[in-house]
Amino acid sequence: MILVTGGAGFIGANFVLDWLALESEPVVNLDALTYAGNLGNLAAAAGNTRHVFVRGDIGDRALVASLLAQHRPRAVVNLAAETHVDRSIVGPVPFIETNVVATCSLLETVKAWWTTLAMAGRSTFRFLHVSTDEVYGSLDATAPPFTETTAYEPNSPYSASKAASDHFVRAYHHTYGLPTLTTNCSNNYGPRQFPEKLIPLTIVNALGGKPLPVYGDGHNVRDWLYVADHCAAIRKVLAQGTPGATYNIGGNAEMKNVDVVRSICTVLSERRPGRDYLQQITFVRDRPGHDRRYAIDATRMRSELGWTPGESFASGIRRTVSWYLDNEDWLAAVMSGAYHDWVSLQYAAIA
Repeated sequence: MILVTGGAGFIGANFVLDWLALESEPVVNLDALTYAGNLGNLAAAAGNTRHVFVRGDIGDRALVASLLAQHRPRAVVNLAAETHVDRSIVGPVPFIETNVVATCSLLETVKAWWTTLAMAGRSTFRFLHVSTDEVYGSLDATAPPFTETTAYEPNSPYSASKAASDHFVRAYHHTYGLPTLTTNCSNNYGPRQFPEKLIPLTIVNALGGKPLPVYGDGHNVRDWLYVADHCAAIRKVLAQGTPGATYNIGGNAEMKNVDVVRSICTVLSERRPGRDYLQQITFVRDRPGHDRRYAIDATRMRSELGWTPGESFASGIRRTVSWYLDNEDWLAAVMSGAYHDWVSLQYAAIA
């Protein structure tokens, strides 16, 4: 049995579904079902007796303690987080509350339960914390990629909150001996991603004949990681990672944001011809403090754990676009009035 937090969100739901398909162990799935998490992401797990869903917050110590006592998981995989940089700029407090305060509460609750285990159970237990490459800050065009020893220089409220959580995870290992693992991944994309992020937003707007917003000059660079590859990497780290260690997970796919949007337009032109999607690209006022480049060196994942991404960006983006085209009911369900209000506010100013 493993306990997954945030398992109704984008990465979390993909991780849970992949786990149920590929592993024999049951999953207890704890999620607060905030705006980006919904049970529709887990429709494929409906009726699966190895999946137990619990609605709740990782900061609810009584609830988490009861789940630990009842199910006695061999591992906790912490995917619960506020993740959208733009939202953190508008309102940073929820990011502090979830990514720092609630994560610390989760660590404290898990640590208290872990200390009650017999020595064998304590040594085999794992707390895996999923984080981001954004904690490392911004790279120049010619700078080498981030490694696990790159100094933290977070530049947004989101990345600062994740950096803080990473430090607490490290501290709980160093101070209390809790067997922790930390992963820092690059930009994920794929099925079930809430359409506030670049790739699903571009797909949604393109299909609706709306502008495809690109911040600034569009030359900000990100490394893109297909979500199923990320899930496979998490399973590798959970199975074989060294307690206390950090593992960088990247897709070997650095691309400028504007080129990502153009790639989506190309795929859509093949799948849904009849419109010049490239003409919908619109450059908008840049995000405050927008990091110029992220890049991941995943050598440790490859050399120590034998993991490499299975999807290129070209293959992954085709799979992603196809999923959204085949799941327009899912899109309609998540795009509420609140979603439209947010997008209108965020991209109102055209450069």
